[in-house]
Amino acid sequence: MIKMSDSAKKELDAFFASHPEMKKSIRIYLAPGGCCGPRLTMALDEANDADVTETLEDMTFCMARELSEQTGEMSLDVSYMGFTLTPEHPLENTGGGCSSCGSGCSGGCH
Repeated sequence: MIKMSDSAKKELDAFFASHPEMKKSIRIYLAPGGCCGPRLTMALDEANDADVTETLEDMTFCMARELSEQTGEMSLDVSYMGFTLTPEHPLENTGGGCSSCGSGCSGGCH
């Protein structure tokens, strides 16, 4: 379900070390986006019966089964802008409406 880079693991380890009260359960989900449409993101959350889960090290990642089937394996990394999630199968219908911001969705959307 997920591959995590060493740099992403280091960032997550640092976060949980500074927040020991937080449960190490991370949801991957599709959040509404601006003019470029929905995007994959993460939040602290616990799994439910409609999810698939995977435990890496001591962190549990969960995702809606339907989303997991659409995306395939996820690659989690970190960049200067924060965490990045790259699906094995790109999501359809995540673009459009870019004329409203003028960036053409070439990485300039906000």
